Amino acid sequence: MVISNGAVRIFVSIVISALLLSGFWPESDVYSQAVKQGQAPLSKAADHKQSLKERYGLSIPDSLTKGDFIVVVAKILDLKATGHKIPFSDLQEGSPYYEPAAALYDKGIITQLSVNADRQLTQSNAVMIALKASGMKELAYTYSPEKTKRSLAKLRITGNNALSPQASQELAAAVDLGLLPADSFSSFSLSKPASGNFASMLLDRVITFHGQNENYLGRISDPDIFRLVNQAWLSRDIIEDKQLQSVVDTALKQKLVTGYNLKDSRYDPHFDPNLTLTYGHSNIVHALQLIGLLRSEGIDAKVQLEPKTSAFVYLKEWGPQDYKIVEDEDGTSIAYTKEYDLSFEFQNVEQKNDFQRIILKYAKKDSDNQTGLIADSWWQPLYFSDTAMQDYKIISNTKITSRNYYAQTFSLSNQTAAIAAGLKQLNPDIQLESYSFWVDEPFYRYLQGDYK
Repeated sequence: MVISNGAVRIFVSIVISALLLSGFWPESDVYSQAVKQGQAPLSKAADHKQSLKERYGLSIPDSLTKGDFIVVVAKILDLKATGHKIPFSDLQEGSPYYEPAAALYDKGIITQLSVNADRQLTQSNAVMIALKASGMKELAYTYSPEKTKRSLAKLRITGNNALSPQASQELAAAVDLGLLPADSFSSFSLSKPASGNFASMLLDRVITFHGQNENYLGRISDPDIFRLVNQAWLSRDIIEDKQLQSVVDTALKQKLVTGYNLKDSRYDPHFDPNLTLTYGHSNIVHALQLIGLLRSEGIDAKVQLEPKTSAFVYLKEWGPQDYKIVEDEDGTSIAYTKEYDLSFEFQNVEQKNDFQRIILKYAKKDSDNQTGLIADSWWQPLYFSDTAMQDYKIISNTKITSRNYYAQTFSLSNQTAAIAAGLKQLNPDIQLESYSFWVDEPFYRYLQGDYK
């Protein structure tokens, strides 16, 4: 009986899922020992200020005005004024606060024509702006007086005449939603100045409500990480976007590129680039073994599985393959195969640097029938960093975007301009960007034509 590769993979995935759910695959003793020796798992507490600086270029001062906070909210939500004049009573159009305030006013995040931009930001100001910036105001306005009173009792300010009924609803909803965390309840005060740390914490939560915060399945150290990664893989399918594929498939046929990936930005991890590496592969067993390998080496990191579809010209002499194959009218066949990127945010730079040693020793194939490697190791493993890495090579990514989908193709840097120009010629209206990043040397050699 002939069993297809696809059937084998499904069977293996089912077996793995059963083992994981049954607890048969226990937590590594080697990992536990490494933790005892000082390599503790990553803290769940984010450094909000640092994250805002790295992702948005924002330095949050220790003391802010209300105008400062308005500017930052407009920045992280990428809000722009619509252009019609807002008759603020205390802001002129030439003020640095005018455009951000107008953008927030247009969205109903601030509702008064008196902005008081130069006044010190209070905790109550910050929470109410953050609640509306999070898109939760309609929920807040469903609160009855009794429900509002019950929620505000946690802050011990029930009945405070300084709050209007609407402001009370907003603050109560912020309490219930965790926008104002429980460990801030005892120190919260309506008139207390909002510190930079307090403002950064609220901004981090605003980002979370908009789905722009860190996005990951778990940590290498988590007992259920294998189950989570496997389920994420099983729930994903081939990615398709006709608008993008009409461009990059034509580029394939014209030999402008030799292959490309399709990805969905909704799975982007939003990790700290200084601590992050991304590893690409197509076999889920390899991914699970890689995570187990890193755990056994005392490495901990946040883990995100990003679904990916790889496309390339399929040659009939290759015979039957477990790909989706589409043949064009001219006889050209394009193969689409389900793959993934595993993104890791490591505990520190030292662990990020050590990743390459582990891969080259246990996940890099150097000869036929080589033993001592994890399952389905490649001749040219692919892993890369958006920040400079010693002993890595610089290459380029040319990327075109359509809504939340994007197609990308990796190339040597001296080929980037021609690829970008060719894609623009195919469709002048496409949203295109090219940038450099750092990749492992075996994959760099692959781009040069060396299969090893």
